[in-house]
Amino acid sequence: MSKVNLSNKKNKHFRTIIQIVFFTIVLLTSINHQISETGNGIPFVSKASLHALCPFGGVVSLYTFFTDGRFVQKIHESSFVMLSIVLFLSVLFGPVFCGWLCPLGSIQEWIGKIGKRIFKNKYNNFINNKYDKYLRFTRYIVLIWIVFVTAKTGLLKFSNIDPYYALFNFWTREVTMQALIILGIVLTSALFIERPWCKYACPLGALLGLTSLFRIFKIRRNSKTCISCKKCDKICPMNIKISDKEVIKNHQCISCMQCTSEIACPIENTVSLKTKGGK
Repeated sequence: MSKVNLSNKKNKHFRTIIQIVFFTIVLLTSINHQISETGNGIPFVSKASLHALCPFGGVVSLYTFFTDGRFVQKIHESSFVMLSIVLFLSVLFGPVFCGWLCPLGSIQEWIGKIGKRIFKNKYNNFINNKYDKYLRFTRYIVLIWIVFVTAKTGLLKFSNIDPYYALFNFWTREVTMQALIILGIVLTSALFIERPWCKYACPLGALLGLTSLFRIFKIRRNSKTCISCKKCDKICPMNIKISDKEVIKNHQCISCMQCTSEIACPIENTVSLKTKGGK
């Protein structure tokens, strides 16, 4: 008989702690960058701009770098380093950056907790599935458009509408009104839909999501021990139906691990992150 998994609180809160730590690091770095321009700064905190901490900057600059040997305006080589690390982790474990580190994803998730209290079971189910399944591919259109425009102009045009940049710079004159409006829409939508930006518009999420098709460690469900309680389906922030699959290869998976036997699944070793045949 399968053992009931009594998930401890450490497992449940470990990811949240990681999210808060990374969010704080990015926030302090952004604040310090602004302060450093006046000749001051916060000790032990990087003075790098937010662009240097965003792996997506490496994506949009690839074409320009390999054809002209130069970076897109505002992009630093550190973005390439971050992109390499993020891609390496994604090939191993899937889009862990999205589920564990991205501060824009984290704040959407935190706002979503309010939405869950207000709308209960209706939360994250407002959009009919027959429309939702097509809307999930709009982020690939955004990715293609951004890469094309950036390669053509050599400028980081996305920063003018980027909600991630607006989130950590909304108090400065560097943020455009378009970016603030998009940020407002994203955060408001998070009250109704969990991680709306991640699902429908994030270009980095679109790229990293492709790694779920061939990642080495995949989320696998043991159908022999599964009791069909569907708790894994209910907790998934990306609305992926896990309870009827042996292996999760969905391009929307963010590797948050909430569906696994470490968190939601009540049966030990039933939903786990592992290689094929791994234990």
